[in-house]
Amino acid sequence: MSANLKLGEIASVVRSKNAGPYLYTFDVIFGDGATYEKVKRSGLLTAGKMAEVYGVPPENIIWAGFFDPALAFKFTMARPLVSGSPGERDAYGAQQHMPLFNLLVSF
Repeated sequence: MSANLKLGEIASVVRSKNAGPYLYTFDVIFGDGATYEKVKRSGLLTAGKMAEVYGVPPENIIWAGFFDPALAFKFTMARPLVSGSPGERDAYGAQQHMPLFNLLVSF
């Protein structure tokens, strides 16, 4: 595996969606255990890093962690605006994953 790839290039799935009107949830799912373990051991995917990537205070990351049975990293983040409220532009939360998709991974 190359040293500098986007997370979206090495994960099978990178997605975001609603977790109710006040939260987004994110999933990064890997297609094989070896890649999953390398990313897990790299220390790149943490609650603090997710706050940095999304430009939010660390307390906006409600939960972040690895889920070994699914070869996945998951996190939940507070939405800046309530789903469907005036000014909110992604009612389903399905467009929030791109900063995560473009995150550079180094081994």
